[in-house]
Amino acid sequence: MDKKIPYKIYLSEDELPDQWYNVRADMKTKPAPLLNPATHQPVTLDEMSRIFCTELARQELDNDTPYIDIPGEILDFYKMYRPAPLVRAYFLEKALDTPAKIYYKFEGNNTSGSHKLNSAIAQAYYAKKQGLKGVTTETGAGQWGTALSMACAYFDLDCKVYMVKVSYEQKPFRREVMRTYGADVTPSPSETTKVGREILAKFPGTSGSLGCAISEAVETAVNSEGYRYVLGSVLSQVLLHQSVIGLETMTACDKYGIKPDIIIGCAGGGSNLGGLISPFMGRKLRGEADYRFIAVEPASCPSLTRGRYAYDFCDTGMVCPLSKMYTLGSGFIPSPNHAGGLRYHGMSSVLSELYDEGLIEAKSVEQTAVFEAATQFARIEGTLPAPESSHAIRAAIDEALRCKETGEEKTILFGLTGTGYFDMVAYQKFNDGLMSDYIPTDDELDKSFEQLPKV
Repeated sequence: MDKKIPYKIYLSEDELPDQWYNVRADMKTKPAPLLNPATHQPVTLDEMSRIFCTELARQELDNDTPYIDIPGEILDFYKMYRPAPLVRAYFLEKALDTPAKIYYKFEGNNTSGSHKLNSAIAQAYYAKKQGLKGVTTETGAGQWGTALSMACAYFDLDCKVYMVKVSYEQKPFRREVMRTYGADVTPSPSETTKVGREILAKFPGTSGSLGCAISEAVETAVNSEGYRYVLGSVLSQVLLHQSVIGLETMTACDKYGIKPDIIIGCAGGGSNLGGLISPFMGRKLRGEADYRFIAVEPASCPSLTRGRYAYDFCDTGMVCPLSKMYTLGSGFIPSPNHAGGLRYHGMSSVLSELYDEGLIEAKSVEQTAVFEAATQFARIEGTLPAPESSHAIRAAIDEALRCKETGEEKTILFGLTGTGYFDMVAYQKFNDGLMSDYIPTDDELDKSFEQLPKV
């Protein structure tokens, strides 16, 4: 082991960031504005505030402020589990026999088991500050719902969660953690909302999607006095809150003279990837440094690598604002056999713009290859990774093996978004040889693209 770089780099509490970083401020071409679905005009603060907390709506629309102070109550909560460690994967490097140096930022050392708590506590704080009774949300794999239930319990807020039906059935323990923290959890699509009933009528027996769950959560919020809707990924406000990941990572790297050549993150809606890369991307945009960024997504839900860059609804029920993003179409529902998370049909408008400008690369990977990497990592590094994180692990291993072939001594950094202890049904399928890969056909995607709104 290199004596200069410890296995785990822990920053002190004093080194915890006290501001979030807004990468949009350094982007020459800003993300396209959200549009009112009725008028196709940019949404206003007043319109957004009917769905989101007012301060969160303000953050969502702010393309110009580079740094935003983190309120003291949020910083106090962060100190329960932050700063999070930057880990040198010495054992993985040795097992791969690679000249590459591999680091990962580990976000799993809190009860939610993921990075999602970074934004959940911020959104719950602003809801409480506004005097709301509670919030509604959706969750796919369950990390966001778990994190939000924890944050709401902390601020004594009611929490209503619509959980994608296939995850509700496959991940009962994740569901029960939410209920333990006081959340009301409903499998989506459900009979409890108008949009849920419409989706069930149109797609009988559907296993659900994040787009479906979002529609139900929004409907419930706008029809319930004292409630607002909150979202765990995709939105610019979420990437802002998650920038604590990248800011901590950058501080640790600078402290030890580490210069990443390649920065890798799993990509679903964009919260983890955006949070990790934003400060580094800022340096790249300002011409201060250069990095290679890789977004890794599932081949069964490939919004960046096979999607269209177009305005689309953020939800299946078509009640949310229109966002310009790489999308598979709001009606796209991933195959029920898909167990690796990252099930959203679109990508963050910020990351979509950066990808469209060629500042980010993207690759898609099959889920059997993802779980092979997850198992390999667990056996070597000792941490059972979340399936979502394992997409990044797959790409990091592939890049390290490429360095072995070429002899290049590159430094690879990836985000380990959390742990996989609530994902054992997926691991069981893989271990039993029952996991299969499904890649949507061009015809399937074309049918979904045909439904994109004409903007």
